[in-house]
Amino acid sequence: MGSKINGMFSGRNKKCVGGETRGSMSPEAWEIRPGGMLVQKRELGSDQNSVSVPIIKVRVKHGSNYHEIRISSQASFGELKKILAERTGLHHEDQKLIYKKKERDSKAYLDTVRVKDGSKMVVVEDLASKERRCLEMLKNAKVEKASKSLSQISLEVDKFSEQVAAMEATVSRGSKVAEADVDKLIGLLMTELVKLDELVVNGELKLQKQMLERRVQKYIETLDVLKLKNTMPKSNNAGNKTPLKQQDISNGQMPKQVQEKQRQIPVLLQRQPRQQSESVIVTTKWETFD
Repeated sequence: MGSKINGMFSGRNKKCVGGETRGSMSPEAWEIRPGGMLVQKRELGSDQNSVSVPIIKVRVKHGSNYHEIRISSQASFGELKKILAERTGLHHEDQKLIYKKKERDSKAYLDTVRVKDGSKMVVVEDLASKERRCLEMLKNAKVEKASKSLSQISLEVDKFSEQVAAMEATVSRGSKVAEADVDKLIGLLMTELVKLDELVVNGELKLQKQMLERRVQKYIETLDVLKLKNTMPKSNNAGNKTPLKQQDISNGQMPKQVQEKQRQIPVLLQRQPRQQSESVIVTTKWETFD
């Protein structure tokens, strides 16, 4: 391909696009398009030898109206659609641009399909594309709404987490918190959990939702434990008495002091009759009755 281009430029004066003659232009400044047309490369820099791209005028029919558009001959059909969007009111993604009885892709270039000055085209509305775009817009709107809802719920849960931590610290110091306050906070957290359950999300938002649900459930479980501890009576630490360990009782194991007292009970019961028998005085004096 390179030898072919070099051969085309072997003469002293060769005509270029636009009718100009440049005997010193190098073959590297040209390219062959998919249609076989030899054209100048699109990006030549700003040197003095660069050839200006010609501007052409095309006539586009939309319904009963005609629109004359001036555009670069090397522009794409997508660029032409964006210009037509301002004239026709059709979104550029909802347009079908027909040239020579064939729909043209937005990525195709005008000069590739030999569009020239004065060429005529027809633009019509693509209803299928419009429907797809509307559905995509609705989907994006739902995702955006769900994302905002998750952010709001997360902020509320952050506030409630501070209250849970404060109650937990109060109970750990041996103090009590109002049961009504605990119940109220549990109710608020349950409300946020219901809001999360009503959200329908996918992908990354679904993962965020699951993590937030586990976080709320953990706070509710913590409050349930605090509520249980809050109802337990305080242990008496006066004197040398050791308080009973709730953990030993819950595991079915009695404290050592209680077990020791239970072992001493049979011994005391055995000793008690002997002490009573030793206190009885037996005499040989009998009284007779007539």
